[in-house]
Amino acid sequence: MQPPPDPSGSRSGLPMPTTIKKPQAGRMSISGPALRGPPLPQQVPSTIKRGGMLRTQNTNPLLMSASKTGYGRTPLHSSVRRGSMWPGSSQGSVPSSSQPTILKDPRNLRDRGFQQKMRQDIVSWLQNTGFDIPNGVLQSVTGRDFGAIFQHLVSLLDPEWPFKLEVRWEEQFFPPLRALCYPYVGALDAKWLATPAAPHSWPSLLAMLHWLVEMGKARLHYMESCHPTLHDASLVPDEFEDEHHHQALAMDHYVAAYEMYLFGHDLFPEQEKVLEDRYGMSNLVICIILEVLSLESAKKDQRVIEDLELQKEKLKEASQELKQLLKAPPPIDHLKNTNGYLQHDRAKFEAYIRQLEDRKQSGMDTIANEKAELAMASAALEKLKAEHERLVDIVKVQNLSPEEVVRMNTEYDSLSRDLENLKTKISDANRMVLKLEVSLTKKVTEAEEAVDTYTNMLSALNLFPPLPPPLNDVNLTLQLNTAVSNPQEMLFGAGIREVIKPSLNIVAEMKRTERADVESERIKVDDDLDQLTTECENMEQEVVEVVNKVNALNDQADELREVAQQEAQVSNARATRLERELAQARTSAMANGVGVKSRLQAVQIAYREQIDKVDRLRDETVRAIIKNSSDIVAFKEEVSKQLQYLRDFAEAN
Repeated sequence: MQPPPDPSGSRSGLPMPTTIKKPQAGRMSISGPALRGPPLPQQVPSTIKRGGMLRTQNTNPLLMSASKTGYGRTPLHSSVRRGSMWPGSSQGSVPSSSQPTILKDPRNLRDRGFQQKMRQDIVSWLQNTGFDIPNGVLQSVTGRDFGAIFQHLVSLLDPEWPFKLEVRWEEQFFPPLRALCYPYVGALDAKWLATPAAPHSWPSLLAMLHWLVEMGKARLHYMESCHPTLHDASLVPDEFEDEHHHQALAMDHYVAAYEMYLFGHDLFPEQEKVLEDRYGMSNLVICIILEVLSLESAKKDQRVIEDLELQKEKLKEASQELKQLLKAPPPIDHLKNTNGYLQHDRAKFEAYIRQLEDRKQSGMDTIANEKAELAMASAALEKLKAEHERLVDIVKVQNLSPEEVVRMNTEYDSLSRDLENLKTKISDANRMVLKLEVSLTKKVTEAEEAVDTYTNMLSALNLFPPLPPPLNDVNLTLQLNTAVSNPQEMLFGAGIREVIKPSLNIVAEMKRTERADVESERIKVDDDLDQLTTECENMEQEVVEVVNKVNALNDQADELREVAQQEAQVSNARATRLERELAQARTSAMANGVGVKSRLQAVQIAYREQIDKVDRLRDETVRAIIKNSSDIVAFKEEVSKQLQYLRDFAEAN
């Protein structure tokens, strides 16, 4: 069975029920005045005579260690009880936000043999721990006896658990079980405590008591096992490597030093001396520890340098990405262009939809007109049929001769042929009209294009009103209206022969004069440009000379760089030699153990001086190179500005 969790947070999983003893004089604890625990409550009266506790309770190496005092410990229980980390350990029941899951005990609690075995284990444990109990008490236990047994078993696990007389027994039953993490506490009922021996309640209560007994046995076995996790300094051997042994010695040192601190002492030489004697801290061990610390520091520096290089690589990648983002056009421009295209497509689509709707409406109108014409034609056909019947009746009534019938038929045939000829002529005339309409449409389109071309040329030549003198009142624009019935009125505006053509001739003459003037000015500019070109060639020669000087300065800088590199190599060789000497000094110091620190410090100082000298020479070389480079860059920028000025001047003139 697993031991219960420790509410005080100790590693051993068991409580440390010692309280802080405040000294009579001296400073107070840094955690404030110690809280006093309540006096041990009297047990519930019982018919069973209760004896002393188990011997190991008072001589427990963890609870009552002779090497540990009571100073510096936090009391587990006081008059004002703190909230425990264990669920349900507080005296007042706090309602939970969620209903806990009730576990069912998988053991066969109704089995007579199993119950007898549990009773034997409980009685044997109680007798071994000094609790006077007859063998037959658990056959028919009373409420008082059950409460006394329960309090005794809980006190074995936590001697500081407060059982109060002023609190009802039913209210003090569940908190210790929840604090000890009894897994089947949800299956118990407080109503059973009045009559614990009832058949429906006794198996579960007996199983709970047996679980407390098993927990007490596990705790006793652990306390007597001398395990390193007990953190008892008296159990630490002379040679050890376990981390718990180190922690036990450290805790013993902290307790002793804290006790001296409470009495007003700020230095603890005796406690430190005891710890040094315990560990055998010689000079050689100190040197070894210093060496280990230096190696760890070097490793830490190496990790920091690697981290710095990694961060530099990330910074370089981020800088390159930033440059690419800065060079690339803003994404909003692409989105604006896409939005413009989409808006244009939307407008076209809406126009197309409107066109389709107009076409649909036109088709519906055409269908309605065709239906109306069809109805009219049907009505006319009915009328013609009625007229034909009427004429047939008239012919039957009339008494016509054969000659008259022949003559009427002949006239009817001739009229039919004339009608067919007229229909043929009408269809030919319609076809001719269609051809003429197509030809007219083409001609009108060509005329409109010609007028548009003429208007665009006027716009390109800036010949829209007002025109320069002497053409202030002339308007050269033309407009075409194809809807007029008179062809002479289709083109309206100023007369082409009377106004537009003479005005254009005048404009052409003015442009030719301006062109001659511009040509003369161009010749003058060419002469000036030739002069500037000559001056630029002279300037280029000067630039070549300056570049030669710059190359000489670069050669000098390279020589300075080589000298600096040689000095750096010499310094590095000397630093390597010093490091080798430092390693030898360390080896000899570890071997001899006398005067190592002073010699090591001297070698380290010399090494640092050489490193400082190398850094100083490197910085001076870098500064000289940067200065020469900045002078060269400034000179190049000045020459570039002069050449750019000459180029701009040449392009402007």
